[in-house]
Amino acid sequence: MEYVYAALILNESGEEINEDNLTGVLEAAGVDVEESRVKALVAALEDVDINEAVEEATAVPATTGGSAAPAGGDDEEAADEGGEEEEEAAAEEAADDDDDEDEDAGEGLGELFG
Repeated sequence: MEYVYAALILNESGEEINEDNLTGVLEAAGVDVEESRVKALVAALEDVDINEAVEEATAVPATTGGSAAPAGGDDEEAADEGGEEEEEAAAEEAADDDDDEDEDAGEGLGELFG
């Protein structure tokens, strides 16, 4: 995930997303960089308009029943905070789903062995 975050940082700062820049951001963050992952990400993002992709992702309503747009005006900072909240909510939901699957698996074993 840190590779994608590094690409987002480069995009936000107006820098070109290339292998050297991506590696530089990752190394600055203390990440043990895998060259193959850097190359794969750069190739995958070659024809992607990141700003458009981010806008589309924030326009989709959250599946948890929450609002996709943060309360308030068009303030860029508020939009950034809303995106962070959505990411946290999505991560929590994914963790909850994993926990539910683990519990379901445990219940099945309990039924087998009484």
